[in-house]
Amino acid sequence: MAQTGGRKRIWGWYFFDWASQPYNTLLLTFIFGPYFAQTATNALVEGGMELGAAKAQAQAYWGYGLALAGVAIAVLAPILGAVADSSGRRMPWIRLFSAMYVVGAGALWWTAPADFSLLWALFFFGIGLVGMEFATIFTNAYLPELHPDADERGRISGDGWAFGYAGGVLALIAMIALFQSGANGRTMAGLTPLFGLDPATTADTRIVGPLTAIWYAVFMIPFFLYVRDRPKPGAVQYRVGAGLADLVRTLRGLPKHPSLLAYLGSSMFYRDALNGMYTFGGVYALGVLDWSIQEIGIFGILAAISGAVFCVLGGRIDRRIGPMPVIVACCVILIATACLIISLGPNSVMGVSLPEGSALPDILFYVAGASIGAAGGALQASSRNMLTRQGNPERMTEAFGLYALSGKATSFLAPALIALTSDLTGSQRLGITPVVGLFIVGLILLAWVKPKGDFAT
Repeated sequence: MAQTGGRKRIWGWYFFDWASQPYNTLLLTFIFGPYFAQTATNALVEGGMELGAAKAQAQAYWGYGLALAGVAIAVLAPILGAVADSSGRRMPWIRLFSAMYVVGAGALWWTAPADFSLLWALFFFGIGLVGMEFATIFTNAYLPELHPDADERGRISGDGWAFGYAGGVLALIAMIALFQSGANGRTMAGLTPLFGLDPATTADTRIVGPLTAIWYAVFMIPFFLYVRDRPKPGAVQYRVGAGLADLVRTLRGLPKHPSLLAYLGSSMFYRDALNGMYTFGGVYALGVLDWSIQEIGIFGILAAISGAVFCVLGGRIDRRIGPMPVIVACCVILIATACLIISLGPNSVMGVSLPEGSALPDILFYVAGASIGAAGGALQASSRNMLTRQGNPERMTEAFGLYALSGKATSFLAPALIALTSDLTGSQRLGITPVVGLFIVGLILLAWVKPKGDFAT
């Protein structure tokens, strides 16, 4: 099939971010994650565990489940990227992982409290998460092909991430306005949940799985219409042996490319820290501040709107001065935000006791959410653009596979450290502390990264 025009191709590429973002927004952070924590906590309490310990244990289970999914992604990502580069074909892999996304998300409907299974809930969530992460690897690898000017790719990456945040906002608004009920049995829009979904069976919350699956299936249509693999001269069908040989050669050659190696190490730590903040933000609000899932959804809308705005702004700054300053500034902001979150309790801020019922902790958590959305979105957009400067232009899917490996090689680390710290301290608040150290390590390693990378001519 003939190549689709450049502008349509860019917009088709944007639609992947729009279609896939609800997995992060609705499932990972703001709706299903807190629902899992709440349902698991109730099950543990019914089994005889004290409430505070049950909350920490539920957070730990969530962390261990995410850590296992992260290990699977870390092991397979660079291998699949190398195989795809050897064949020149990415689209069949995107279709496969899109199917995993849809199946995993849709199956979360069957997580009602009456027959809740920790194992199956985490299994299906993990299937969808793996599908989303792998599809992202292959779609990100198209970025260098969207524009020949490296500076313009910073703007494209930022705009794409902003478009994805906008999709996440709209999906989240639809969820809490039309389906998710509050204490009064009404949605944020004052409606009874659509389709007669019964809050007593949590159907109004569990619908988030099928909603996310349908959203992805519908909005991936522009991507599949307008984005095509470009023919690669001499490419062969999926030869795993050739792909693995290329990967081994790349790994052996990494010490010869110190900037790429340092960047992979740096991003490994700061992205893991950011994912920890995303993953446990809603769980933290529910367990520490006693927020409802509807309140967490409103928090998510604020964070996503902030993210969309600052992705556009960050993309413009990236185009003007490059991705490195954006990455550094965002990491500093996120360290300060993590410290603020750790200091918040239901009746205290930074160790200072507040009057019973004070709104200050809630207000500051909303501020933290806006900061996470703003800095986190700009950080991710500039990070993937930075990778296009650090990686070998001839092996870009493999480079993004290595990028995913670096992000997932320790992706178990933040969830596992949070889970372990939560277990050891019996405190959700103290359980978040490891993310600060991970951000700091990532910042230190950036000192060895060249802004234009090792492959610049």
